[in-house]
Amino acid sequence: MKKQTLWWTLAFLLYAGMLSAQYLDQGNFMIGSTVGFSTSKSNVSFNSTNVDEEGEGNSGIQFNIAPKIGYFVIDNLALGLGMDYTFSRVKEPNQDESTDADLLFGPFGRFFLPLDDDISLFVEGTFGYGNSSDDLLVGATKQSIKTNIIAFGAGPGLSVYSNSGFGIEAVLKYNFARSRFDTEVTGVKTATTTKTNAFDFSIGVVYYFEGLRRAGG
Repeated sequence: MKKQTLWWTLAFLLYAGMLSAQYLDQGNFMIGSTVGFSTSKSNVSFNSTNVDEEGEGNSGIQFNIAPKIGYFVIDNLALGLGMDYTFSRVKEPNQDESTDADLLFGPFGRFFLPLDDDISLFVEGTFGYGNSSDDLLVGATKQSIKTNIIAFGAGPGLSVYSNSGFGIEAVLKYNFARSRFDTEVTGVKTATTTKTNAFDFSIGVVYYFEGLRRAGG
């Protein structure tokens, strides 16, 4: 019984490995998305010789969705287009809420390194261009500001496949973004440029298919 179970296990791993190779063949497509949601709340403490105070700090929420579609130009290499939308809302004590919405479009490339079973490592690079809409308090005036954004990202990931054509993946990326916006207060125009370096971890679902059939079908 133990030998039979072992043979079935080995056969399944071999079959899964064949499936992962078929998913990454030239001519296949991949389509999927990562989704993220987070909330935050902070408390602030002030400690000095005469005063010890504790109060409520900033609180906020953030939602992110990043769909993409790619085509395998050669085995293990997919090129495609993606979108990245992020909405965040921050509230400071005794002040109005501030919101930020970012929308980026751009190409991506992903090179897979298949392992012996239904798991593949990959390296992904992305480029995005778009704009952001923000409500900011500038001086004593609340302004709606449009911001132009250019972003680059690169990093490794891990994908686990099933025999239904779906894959679950985890990606860790380094992201660089450059944004610029203009404001005007009492007739004085100001140009602000911001450069951001960040690391991002996301989890998503991808479907692999060949024409109108699932890949490996």
